[in-house]
Amino acid sequence: MSVPHIFDDHRRALRRDRAAARFAAHDFLYAAMADDMLDRLADVRRDFARTLVVGCPDRRLADALTSQGAAVRCADPGPVWAARSGGDLVREDRLPYAPGAFDLILCCGTLDSVNDLPGALIAMNRALEPDGLLLLSFVGAGSFPGLRSALLAADGDRPAQRLHPQVDVRALGDLMARAGFAMPVVDQQRLDLRYRSLFDLFADLRGMGGAQCLASAPPPLTRAGLARATERFAELADTDGRVTEPVLILHGSGWHPSESQPRPARRGSATVSLAQVLGDGKRR
Repeated sequence: MSVPHIFDDHRRALRRDRAAARFAAHDFLYAAMADDMLDRLADVRRDFARTLVVGCPDRRLADALTSQGAAVRCADPGPVWAARSGGDLVREDRLPYAPGAFDLILCCGTLDSVNDLPGALIAMNRALEPDGLLLLSFVGAGSFPGLRSALLAADGDRPAQRLHPQVDVRALGDLMARAGFAMPVVDQQRLDLRYRSLFDLFADLRGMGGAQCLASAPPPLTRAGLARATERFAELADTDGRVTEPVLILHGSGWHPSESQPRPARRGSATVSLAQVLGDGKRR
């Protein structure tokens, strides 16, 4: 089966590289994802010795895990961030690691712009040893509705595709199950961002490396189109002059299958009937 070519890998890497110099001023979404991952790891009652972190604009995840005694390898789809973290330049759907190379993989903030998301999940599952854990986070469907509305207004009757297609909670859960993960769990976290202008939002997207990297790049906005977009965005403002932009972060976890993991009981193996548990239905 051919993989849809939605994103331009070179443009994607370029966006990340150009954001490297100013990322610290725009890192709030990455910080929210990384903090959530570390919180979830704190609830897992086992130690991890060999960890891969995919998505390394800085070393906060790597350093936190190193401090716990893990050997950590970093990887990023952007050359500058890969080099800064002392890691590998990778594509998530073509990871260059041996099967079972890691017992923990954290993929933070990159899977929203991968052409082959099912392939990326399969590749990460393959790189995990039995009973290894994957934690992932990325921006999901329903995010930035104000931006979407503004860009639709900009193009009038002939809208161009200017925003990335997005994955929702149910689709991610299905994809993780199809990729072979045991006990997949997916949920979402809502963050409300507040902006005085559309240009402030553009600045954040560029600063975090999240500007569009579509393979079929849309034509640049005309001056009239940009005026329509800014006007539409301003119409969404509250009484304080700010627009609330919800961002939905998807969080997923799954385990590489292992014989040691709990399994549901075999159908028909129960020793007590439901009728016995519930009683005969008569009032007493």
